[in-house]
Amino acid sequence: MLVNSYTFDDAGVYRLDRHRALVQTVDFFTPIVDDPFAYGQIAAANALSDVFAMGGRPLTALNIMGFPADLVPSKTITSILRGGYEKAAEVSCAIVGGHTIRNPEPIYGLAVTGIVDLRHMMTNAKARPGDLLVLTKPLGTGIATTALKRGLCSREVERKVISLMSRINSVGAKLAEKKLVRAAIDVTGFGLLGHLASMCRASEMSAEVLSDRVPAIDDEIFELIARDCIPGGSRDNLKSANSIVDWQKTPQPQRILLTDAQTSGGLLLAVAPSRLNKVLALLKRNRTTCAAIIGKIVPAREPLLCIKK
Repeated sequence: MLVNSYTFDDAGVYRLDRHRALVQTVDFFTPIVDDPFAYGQIAAANALSDVFAMGGRPLTALNIMGFPADLVPSKTITSILRGGYEKAAEVSCAIVGGHTIRNPEPIYGLAVTGIVDLRHMMTNAKARPGDLLVLTKPLGTGIATTALKRGLCSREVERKVISLMSRINSVGAKLAEKKLVRAAIDVTGFGLLGHLASMCRASEMSAEVLSDRVPAIDDEIFELIARDCIPGGSRDNLKSANSIVDWQKTPQPQRILLTDAQTSGGLLLAVAPSRLNKVLALLKRNRTTCAAIIGKIVPAREPLLCIKK
């Protein structure tokens, strides 16, 4: 076992031989959008991205599904599975089966097995002082999906957030294969600062974040924050962050964005300054939603994270 749960990384890694290792992950959740096909796509993209965040490529996946049989029609179930299948096919991952149970609330996701060349494997444990932090997707999916459930989200933001969450972070494998990134992690349920904290702890480092450089999906996200469209997970993340973050003069809406629980978020990359231009060029060629330089890794200190303007 090369990577397990102790470092809160994106997936487990098990050595096969001198050069190769299996990458294994599982992720599933309840519906966050109304459209069943989009829900299937988002859940699959979220699970598949864990393998890419380790520098690997997915090989096979198993469907994980639960639903109340008396409430969810077979047409809806088919649409969810078709969404997942199409996303897996997009990155040449074969869905080889799965398991379904009766459940009071619908759940869907994938258990994914991938492979990685050990010379290219990325983890969250190799960040070094001076590394620049690059984020590949804007923040705010937790806020936007909460607003969707309450009927408060505009059609434009709904379109943006579904498109964003449906994008697989396949660029992670390309960055790893070119040895351009020192450490990486994908930003999901613990929010940007929660996952950055995991990277810092695993690397025995600290970090500074420039709050003004952290992109939101849309300016409407801050309007939704003002209307209290904040999911429970994001509130929990903010409480946890208060013990490890020097907020300085960061306003409350920005604090909420930085700790918003993401679904199928982007990659957070620790990049040596000498490799930054090549990383940004590769991200541009692969049309990542953004390539924002949001801070840097610094030597270990207390508190763990510092937020600056």
